[in-house]
Amino acid sequence: MNNMPADHHKPIPADQRLIFALDVPDIDQARRLIAELGDSVRFYKLGLELFLSGAYFELSAELKSQGKRVFADLKLFDIPPTVGRAVAQLARHEVDFLTVHGNDSMLEAAVANRGQIGILAVTALTSLDRGDLDDLGFDCDVEALVLSRARRALTLGCAGVISSGLEAAALRREVDSALTVVCPGIRPVDNTADEQKRTLSASDAFAAGADYIVVGRPIRDAASPRAAAESLQDEISRYFK
Repeated sequence: MNNMPADHHKPIPADQRLIFALDVPDIDQARRLIAELGDSVRFYKLGLELFLSGAYFELSAELKSQGKRVFADLKLFDIPPTVGRAVAQLARHEVDFLTVHGNDSMLEAAVANRGQIGILAVTALTSLDRGDLDDLGFDCDVEALVLSRARRALTLGCAGVISSGLEAAALRREVDSALTVVCPGIRPVDNTADEQKRTLSASDAFAAGADYIVVGRPIRDAASPRAAAESLQDEISRYFK
């Protein structure tokens, strides 16, 4: 059952709240997975691995022609003019979300050239913990870093942020509810099998205030990817009833 105040959950179709991370090396594997998943997935995240395969925009166009939504997870990070020109190039294609992993001037350049794309600012990668932030020179805890970046992103015109579900509740308490919160690192059970350190279940992420969840390996590597996606969709549907 939904425990968050009503105004924190945006009117998003329940079956679009699950974003599947299509992290495979080539378009043939991608097409096979898309065909198997069928209508169990309505929203796909295309990352750097597929981008470097050479078939990124071909696959993106195919997904859009099937009525799917597309999230370009490219985490752009460069000098602001380069980020701006890269976003302008991407805006020629039908893409719903794009990640930018940079400072205020990079985000500002991305927003200025976004067209119809929703810019998502990366706050802190879900593979980072307190020790990693120390190594990177951040003199604050993860939550403080996420909140600071989220406030700036919203002020600069970003549609939302990428954040662990562990910080979603703080974002809802401390930042305007207009902010879209996309939570990766979603795992069905306690996670010990990969590099993701700050994970949460789907229901817990939504209870904390997530608008979308991103799920990759628990679907891709399941014995039946479609069954795994349908199970998550059932969980999401029950939560939002």
